[in-house]
Amino acid sequence: MIVADIPTLVPTEAPAWNAVVEALRSELAEYGGLLGLFEAQQKKIIALDADAVSELVPQLELQAEAARHRRDERERAVREYASTRGRAGVPSLRQLLPEFPSEVRPLLEALIDEINHLVLRTRQRTRQNQMMLTRLVELHHELLPALRPQAFTKTYSRHGQVAVSTVATGPTYRATG
Repeated sequence: MIVADIPTLVPTEAPAWNAVVEALRSELAEYGGLLGLFEAQQKKIIALDADAVSELVPQLELQAEAARHRRDERERAVREYASTRGRAGVPSLRQLLPEFPSEVRPLLEALIDEINHLVLRTRQRTRQNQMMLTRLVELHHELLPALRPQAFTKTYSRHGQVAVSTVATGPTYRATG
């Protein structure tokens, strides 16, 4: 057996920019998960499933924290890459793009654009959900006194503000038969 004919495989070191790409991919995944949860919450709001809406709150908080953590990791990776390139301060990733190899720039731009798009969609969905929940609470406050006006008393303060208090009455519904 001739050993000299077998090429030696030397492990190569990952390129310095790889940490930035991986951090962007992780951040993208977390924002995608967050958007998915907000969309699930909206479906539950529309279905008037209050229990399911409230069950999603802890999941949303955990996912938002995970997205913040991934963003911090990405910012750290960008700072480290900038530091290895002798860039003072904390340039944005877009400002740092010329420092990356030309074949990597389209990937970085696509990841940046997709993350920004997901952040925008997540903010929009959050606002929509908050508006829907606010409107549901308003409707609830309008509907209950309309259904049982005898159970609510309105009072006015010196400044003209309205306060509604409930009056304890018997059960709302009684069985028949």
